Amino acid sequence: MSVKMSTSSPEAVKKLLENMQADLRSLSMECKKKFPPVKEAAESGIVKIKTIAARNTDILAALKENSSEAVQPFLMGCGTKEPKITQLCLAAIQRLMSHEVVSEAAAGNIINMLWQLMENGLEELKLLQTVLVLLTTNTIVHDEVLSKAIVLCFRLHFTKDNITNNTAAATVRQVVTVVFERMVAEDQKFKGLTEEPPAVPGNSNRRSVSSLRPSAKDAYMLFQDLCQLVNADAPYWLVGMTEMTRTFGLELLESVLNDFPEVFLQHQEFSFLLKERVCPLVIKLFSPNIKFRQGSSSSASSPAPVEKPYFPICMRLLRVVSVLIKHFYSLLVTECEIFLSLLVKFLDGEKPQWLRAVAVESVHRLCVQPHLLQSFCQSYDMKQHSTKVFRDIVNALGSFIQSLFILPGAGNTSSTSTPDTVRHQIKCVMTCVCGVAVFCPRVDAVCVFAVAHEVWEEMVNACWCGLLAALSLLLDASTDETATESILKAELSVASLCGRLSLVTPRDAFITAICKASLPPHYALTVLSNAANLSNKVYSIQGQSVQMVSPSSESHQQVIAVGQPLTAQPQGTVVLTAKNIQCMRTLLNLAHCHGAYLGTSWQLVLATLQHLVWILGLKPAVGGVLKPGRAVEGPSTVLTTAVMTDLPVISNILSRLFESSQYLDDVSLHHLINALCSLSMEAMEMAYGNNKEPSLFAVAKLLETGLVNMDRIEILWRPLTAHLLEVCQHPNARMREWGAEAITSLIKAGLSFKHEPPLSQNQRLQLLLLNPLKELSNVLHTDIRQKQLECVLQILQNQGDSLGPGWPLVLGVIGAIRNDQGESLIRTAFQCLQLVVTDFLPTMPCMCLQIVVDVAGSFGLQNQELNISLTSIGLLWNISDYFFQRGEAITEELEREEAVLLKQAQDKGEPLNRPFHPAPPFDCLWLCLYAKLGELCVDPRPAVRKSAGQTMFSTIAAHGTLLQPLTWNIVVWKVLFHLLNCVRKSSTTADKEKIESGGGNILIHHSRDTAEKQWAETWVLTLAGVARIFNTRRYLLQQLGDFFKAWEVLLDHIQSAALSKNNEVSLAALKSFQEILQLVTPMKDMDKLDVLAAMDVPPVLMESLQGSGPGRPLVRSDSLAERLVQRYGAQPSLPPPGEELDDSALWWSAWNTWYRIGTECTRPPSGGKDKLVFVPSQPFLTALIQIFPALYQHIAGGFSMEDLKKLGVILHGAVSVPISSDSSPFILPSYTEAVLTSLQEAVLTALDVLQKAICVGSENLQVMYPAIFEQLLLFVEFSCKPPQYGKMETKHVANAKYNQVSLCPAEWVALNYVPFAERSLEVLVDLYHKTACHKAVINEKALQNIIKTLRIPLGLKYACPAESTWKLAVSSLLKVLSIGLPVARQQASSGKFDTMWPELANAFEDFLFTKSTPPDNRSIQEFQRNEAIDVEVVQLISTEILPFANFIPKEFVGRIMSMLNKGSIHSQSSSFTEAEMDIRMREEFSKVCFETLLQFSFSNKVSTPQEGYISRMALSVLLQRAQDVLRRFVNDESNK
Repeated sequence: MSVKMSTSSPEAVKKLLENMQADLRSLSMECKKKFPPVKEAAESGIVKIKTIAARNTDILAALKENSSEAVQPFLMGCGTKEPKITQLCLAAIQRLMSHEVVSEAAAGNIINMLWQLMENGLEELKLLQTVLVLLTTNTIVHDEVLSKAIVLCFRLHFTKDNITNNTAAATVRQVVTVVFERMVAEDQKFKGLTEEPPAVPGNSNRRSVSSLRPSAKDAYMLFQDLCQLVNADAPYWLVGMTEMTRTFGLELLESVLNDFPEVFLQHQEFSFLLKERVCPLVIKLFSPNIKFRQGSSSSASSPAPVEKPYFPICMRLLRVVSVLIKHFYSLLVTECEIFLSLLVKFLDGEKPQWLRAVAVESVHRLCVQPHLLQSFCQSYDMKQHSTKVFRDIVNALGSFIQSLFILPGAGNTSSTSTPDTVRHQIKCVMTCVCGVAVFCPRVDAVCVFAVAHEVWEEMVNACWCGLLAALSLLLDASTDETATESILKAELSVASLCGRLSLVTPRDAFITAICKASLPPHYALTVLSNAANLSNKVYSIQGQSVQMVSPSSESHQQVIAVGQPLTAQPQGTVVLTAKNIQCMRTLLNLAHCHGAYLGTSWQLVLATLQHLVWILGLKPAVGGVLKPGRAVEGPSTVLTTAVMTDLPVISNILSRLFESSQYLDDVSLHHLINALCSLSMEAMEMAYGNNKEPSLFAVAKLLETGLVNMDRIEILWRPLTAHLLEVCQHPNARMREWGAEAITSLIKAGLSFKHEPPLSQNQRLQLLLLNPLKELSNVLHTDIRQKQLECVLQILQNQGDSLGPGWPLVLGVIGAIRNDQGESLIRTAFQCLQLVVTDFLPTMPCMCLQIVVDVAGSFGLQNQELNISLTSIGLLWNISDYFFQRGEAITEELEREEAVLLKQAQDKGEPLNRPFHPAPPFDCLWLCLYAKLGELCVDPRPAVRKSAGQTMFSTIAAHGTLLQPLTWNIVVWKVLFHLLNCVRKSSTTADKEKIESGGGNILIHHSRDTAEKQWAETWVLTLAGVARIFNTRRYLLQQLGDFFKAWEVLLDHIQSAALSKNNEVSLAALKSFQEILQLVTPMKDMDKLDVLAAMDVPPVLMESLQGSGPGRPLVRSDSLAERLVQRYGAQPSLPPPGEELDDSALWWSAWNTWYRIGTECTRPPSGGKDKLVFVPSQPFLTALIQIFPALYQHIAGGFSMEDLKKLGVILHGAVSVPISSDSSPFILPSYTEAVLTSLQEAVLTALDVLQKAICVGSENLQVMYPAIFEQLLLFVEFSCKPPQYGKMETKHVANAKYNQVSLCPAEWVALNYVPFAERSLEVLVDLYHKTACHKAVINEKALQNIIKTLRIPLGLKYACPAESTWKLAVSSLLKVLSIGLPVARQQASSGKFDTMWPELANAFEDFLFTKSTPPDNRSIQEFQRNEAIDVEVVQLISTEILPFANFIPKEFVGRIMSMLNKGSIHSQSSSFTEAEMDIRMREEFSKVCFETLLQFSFSNKVSTPQEGYISRMALSVLLQRAQDVLRRFVNDESNK
C-alpha cells in the first residue's frame, strides 16, 4: 500500500512524466541517425505525454488508457536490437510498469517484443527482470500472454549461460509463485460471494477449467502443464517450451504444493489434479528406486534412466511425497499408504545408502508432525487388513539405526555412513520419538480421552520395540552431551506415556534402558536383568530378527568417578562416566516428574539410584537426606572435581524426588513404598553374613518419604513400619541403627505433626503411630532398644502432655526391660520412668496409673543396677503420695471407667477381668502398689528387700486409711501374709555359705556375710512391719470377720520366727510379739504406762513397748476415725470409753504361742556332745520373759494354776540355758560382782508381776502363792546346785575367766547363779513376809519347804560356792522364822506345821555343827564374824522357840536341848595352834549355848506343865554334862 501511494502522489506523477519525456528524448537522440522512425515516434510520444498531462487531472489513468501509444516508441527502440537502445527502452518500459500505467494490450505487445529479444538472445537478464516487473506489479497479464511470459522464462533457463540459467530459474520460481499468489488473492477477494457450483472437471480436458476465475485458471493451467512436463508429455498451455528437466519440474511442484496447500484443498479442480496427475506421476517416477537392489547384476552402460535410481530425482520425489503427506493426507489416504510403504522400503538395508539417507530425511519431515503420526495409526494400523504403516516406519528406522552399527558384510560394501548421515538419522529418530511422546493425556473430556487413549495405546504398542532398539543403540553410541540429552529425553517421554497409558511392559523396558545406561557397563544388577531381559532381547523388524548390538563407546566417555560396586560382580572398582551421570539425572527427572505413572517400575528406578548413590559414596544423614561421605572400606572412592560439584546437586534432586512423593496419589505412593521396601529387603539379604557396610539408601528414603507424607501417614504407616521393624532386627549393626533411626524419627514426626483432626481427637491414629514403638520392645538388640528409649524420652519431653490414650503403649515400652539388656539401657528406660512419675502422672488417664506401678516395680526387680532398683522403690513411694493427694479425683475417674468396662463386659457376657476385682477400682490401685512392693520385698538383693519393706509398711501406715474395710481383708491375706510366707520360706532355705564381698571393694559385715543372714534381716523387717500394722490398724482390722484367724496366722509367723535358729530373727520376732501386745483395750497411752509402772515393769521394757519398730517414722492412727468418716461417711464402731472389747480369745491365743515358743526354745537338746546344737541366746530369752508381764495383764483374769506351772517350767528352763564361751565376756558380770544378768532380772520381774497381781487380786488367786514359793525355792537351790541344761557339758563360770575360752571355742559356760539365787531368796523372804498368814501358804507348808531348801546352803556352809550364800541363808532363815514361828504356834493345833519342826531341827543342827571346815586362810576377824552368826541362831532359839515350848513338839525341844548341850562343850581340832585355840573353839558360841541351858534350867516362871518340862529337860542335860565333866576329870587325874 505504501508503494502505491508513493507512485500515485503528485510528486511521483510529475517525476514520472519528466522521466518519460527524458527517456523519449534520449531515445530520439540515440536513433536520430540510424533509426529515424524510432526518432519520430519518440518525438510524437513526447507531444502525446504533454498533451495527456495538460488535459487530464488523473494523469496515471490517462496514461494507462494510452499506454499502447506511450509504449510504442520504446517497443520500436527494442526492435532496433541495439544494446544501448534496447537497455534504455527496457528501463523506460519497467518504469511505466512500476507505476502500473500499462494496459493489457500494451502488456501483450511488451511480451511479444520481449519474446523476439529472447529469440535473438539479447539482453537476457534485462528481459527476465522486465517480465518479473510486469507480472509482479499488476494482474493484467492472463492466459496466453501469461503463458508466453512464463515460457520465455523457461526458455531462458535452458540457455548456456550459467548466470542467465540461475537467474531464469529464480524468476521461474517467482513467477510460478506469483501466479498462485494471484489466485489466492482472487479467492480472498471473492471469499464472501456465493459461487456457482463448479462443473465436474473432465479427464485431462483443457476446457474443464471454464468454471475457474482468471487467476485460478492460469494457476490450474500452469500446474497441469508442470505435471505434463515432468511426465515428459507436451504441455497444453505453456506453448513454445523447447526443453525441460524433471528435477526442476519436481522442485516447482514441491514449492507449489508446499506453499499453497489451501488452493488444492479448496478447489475440486486442483484436488482432481493431485489425485489424477501428481500421485500417478510420483508412483511412476518411483519405480526405478523400488525395483533396484544394491549389489544386483545390471548392465553397466544401460542408457535407460529408469534402470537405476537417480539421486536428484529420487531426492526431489521424496520431498514431493513428504509435502503430499504433510498437507494432503486427508485427500490422499490411499495414495499416502502407498507412499509410506515406499518410504519404508527405501529404508531397507539392500537399498543404496544415499537412498536410505534421503528416505530417513523424508520420514523425519513426517515425524515432526505428531498429528500425522496419529492419523497414520488411526487410518492404517488400527484398521483390519491394512498395512501397519506406523509400526513399519518405526521398525524400519530401528533397523536402519542398527545397520549403522553392524559391521559391513560381504555384499554390503557401501553400508558405511558419514558422520553427517548419522547425525541425520539420530535427528530423525529423535523427532520421531518426540512425535510419539507428545501425545501425553491433556484432554479432560472422558469421551475424547477414551478415543485418544485407544490411539495412543495402539501407537505405543506398534512402535515401542523399534524405538527402544534404536534409542538404546543411539544412546550407547552417543558421545555428544546434547545428543545424549535428546535421546534420554525421548526415552523419558515414551516411558512417561507408557506409564500414563498403563502399558507396563514397554514402560519397564524404556525405564530399564535408562537405568542400564546410568550404571557402569557389565554391572550385574539382577533387577534390571529380570525387568525386561533386554540384554538378550531380539526384536522382529520388517520380518527380520535383529539382535541388539551394543557398541563399545565407553572408551570415548569422560570418566568422572571411581567407586565400589554394591553388587558382588564385578569385583574391584567400577567407573562412572559423564554419560552415566547424565542418565542418572534423567532417571531422577523421570521419577520426579512422572512418579505417578511409574507403578511397579519404581523398583527399577530406585534400585538403579541406590547403586549409583553407593558408587558415588553418598551416605544418609539426618532425616534420610543423602550427603557425600567418606568410603568406609576398600580403595577410597575417587571423584573428579566435576562430579564433586555435582554431588550436592544430585543429593538435592534425590531429596526433592522423595519430597515430591507428597503429590503422588495413594496408589502411586504405595508403589513407591513397596519398591523401597523390596529394595531394602535386598540390601538386608546382601548384608547377611558379612561385615561389609550395607546400603542404607532404601531405609533413608523410606524415612524421607514418610516424613513428607505425614498428612496422609495412615495409608502408608503399616507397610512402612512393618518393614522398618524387620530392618531393626537385622544382625548388621549399621543397618539396624538406621532402621531404628528411621522408625523413631517417623514416630516423633508423626506425633508432632499437626494432623486434621488433631491426635487428641483421633485416638486410633495416635495408637497407630505409637504401635511400632511398642513392637521395638520385641527386638533383642541393645542398640535398638537404646534408640527406642531415647525416642520415648524425647516424646515425653515434647508431647508428654498430650499422649492421652497412648500412655499404655509408652509405659509398656519403658517397662519392657530385661536383665540381659545391660545397665545403660535400663538406665535410659529408668530416666523415662522418672520423668513420667515426676511430671506426667496428673496428665495421664487414671487407668494407666496401675501400669506405672507395674513398670516401676519391674525396674525394682531388674538386677543389673542396684541403685535403679532402690530409686524405683522411692518412685513407688512418690506414686503412693500422688494417689493419696489426688485420691478423690482418681476415684471418680476410675469409677467412671469401671462403669464403662463393666457395661462392655456385661454386653459380651463375660466377667470383668481386673486384678483384685471386686474391690473398688481405687483400692485395686493401692493393692497393685502393695503387691508390687511385696514382690520387691522378696528380691534376691538384700538392699532392695530392705528398702521395699520399709516403703511398703510406711505406705500402708501413712495411706492405709484410704482403703475400704473389705480391701483390708485383701491387704492382710493376699499382701501381708503372702509376703510373710514367702520371706519365711526363703529365709529357711537360704544359703549358709559365706559371701566374700558385695561386689567391687565393698566389704560385708560379718552379720550379713551369708544369704541366710541377709534374709534374716528381711524376715525381721517384714515381721515387724506386719506387727506394726496389726497394732496401728487394730480397730479397722477387728471389724473384718476373720480377724481372729488373721491373729492366729500372725502369731504362727511370730512363733516360727522366734524359733528360728537365727538369733536376730528370733529376737526380732519377740519384739514384734511385744508390739502386738500393745493392742490393748482403748486406753490412753499414759494410762497404759501407769499400769505398767504400777506392776514394776522395767523402764527398758516400757520403751520397747512404746517404740514403733524399724523403718520410716510410724504415722499413728490417732486421726483414723476422722479419716474413715471423711472417706465412708460412717462412724466406725469404736468401743465406748472405759469399756473393753472382748479380746480374751486373742490374748489366750497369744499366751499359747508364748508358751509354745518358751517350751521349744528352753527344751534341752537330746545329745550332749553335738557341737552343732542350737542354744537360744540370752537377749532372746530375756526378751521372751520380758513379754510375759505385758501379756499377763491381758490374761490375768483367767490365769490358772496350770498356767502358772507352765510359766514356771519356762522360767526354770530359761535361766538354765548356758551361754557360749565366746559371748560370755559380754554377758557375764565379773565373778566378784554379785550382779544379775538381764534374763535373771526378767525372770524375777515376771514372778514379781505375778505375785503383785495375786496380791491385789481375788481370794481364789492366792492359791498360787505356794507355786510361786516353790519356783523361787528352785531358784534358791541354784546357789549350791547349778541347773543342768540337758546333758550338755558346761564349764564353771569361774574357769571361763582365765582365757581358756580360746582353747575350746565351742564349749558352753554356765552362768553364775549365786547372785540370782540370793536375789530369789530375798524375794522369797519378802514374799513370805507378806503372805505368811495366807491359808494356801500355811496349807501348802511353805515354811517347811523354805527351811528344807535353806538347809542345803546352811548344811554346806563353808562348802558353798559363795560365802555370801550361807550367810544370806542364815539371815533369811532368821527372818522367815521370825515371821513364820508365830504363825506356826498359832496353827499348832491344826497339825499343819508338825512336819516342819524336824526340818528346822535338822537345819539348825546342820548349820551349827557343819561338817565343812573353814578355809585355812581365814583371818581371826572372819572367824569371829562367823561365830557371831552362830550365836544369833542360838539367840533366836532362846527367844523365839524355847519360850513357847508348850506349842512345840517335845521331840523338837529335846533335839534343841541336846544341840545346846553339844554346843556348850568346847570342840577342838588337833590342827589348831595354841594361839588360835580360844577363837577356833568358838568360845563365845559355847558360852551362849551354856547360858541358854542355864536360863531354861532355873526358870522360876513355870506357869504350865509344858514349861516345867523344858526346865526339867534343860536341868537333866546340865546334870548329865556335869557328870561327864567330873568323870573326865577323874580319868585325867588318874592317868597322870
